[in-house]
Amino acid sequence: MKELCEDDRPREKMMRSGAVSLSNAELLAILLRTGTGKMNVLEVAREILREADGRLTEVAGMSVERLCHVDGIGPGKAVAVAAAFELGKRVAAEDGMEKMPQMDSPRRVYMNMLPQLRDIRHEECWVLFLNHANRLIGKEMVSKGGMDSTAVDKRIIIRRVLERKASGIILVHNHPSGSPYPSVEDIRHTKELGKALASFDLHLVDHVIMAGRTYYSFSDERVEEN
Repeated sequence: MKELCEDDRPREKMMRSGAVSLSNAELLAILLRTGTGKMNVLEVAREILREADGRLTEVAGMSVERLCHVDGIGPGKAVAVAAAFELGKRVAAEDGMEKMPQMDSPRRVYMNMLPQLRDIRHEECWVLFLNHANRLIGKEMVSKGGMDSTAVDKRIIIRRVLERKASGIILVHNHPSGSPYPSVEDIRHTKELGKALASFDLHLVDHVIMAGRTYYSFSDERVEEN
C-alpha cells in the first residue's frame, strides 16, 4: 500500500479508527495487500466490487477461478479473498446454530442455511444432522455440482449420520435457476434416500430446496410415495 498517501492507507486508517470506519473497498484492499504496476490496491479492490455489481453477497459467492478473471487479481489474492468470506459464512453459521438450534420448520432451515447457499451459482447439497428432538447437532456439505445438478451418494450420507449418532437429517440443496420446485430427479432421490435411512431406523425429516428468497419443503408439500 506504499503507493497510497498515509491518510488513504486502509491498514493505518483501521488502526486509527477501527474496521467499522472503512469502506467495503478499503476492507478488501487490506486482504489484497498490494496493487499492480497499473493500479494501486484500492483500485484493484474496486475492480472486484465492480465485477460484483457493488454487492458483498455477490463477492462472497465468487469462486477463486472467477476472482482470478478480475483485473489485478491472481491466485494468491483470490484465495485470500475467498478464505475471508468463507470465514464470514462460518461465523454466521455458528450464530445461526445458537439462535435456531431446533429445526422445527422449513423457514428455520432456510434461515440457517442462507449463509452457505445465498447467491452461489452452482448447486450444493447439505445435510443437517438432528437429534431425537430435531435439534441441530451439525451440518455438512455432501456434494457440489454444476449450474443445475449435484450428485448425492446415499451411502456417504448414512455413514455420516451414523458417525454423528444422529437420529435424523434434513437434506438441503439450492437451485441456481431461481425456481424452488423439485425436478423429477429431486423427487426420486428424496424417496430413495428416505427408504435407505428408514432401513437403519433413521428419519429423513425434510428436504428443503432453496432458490434466492424462496424455498420448497417436501414435508410441507407432503410428496407422496408412488
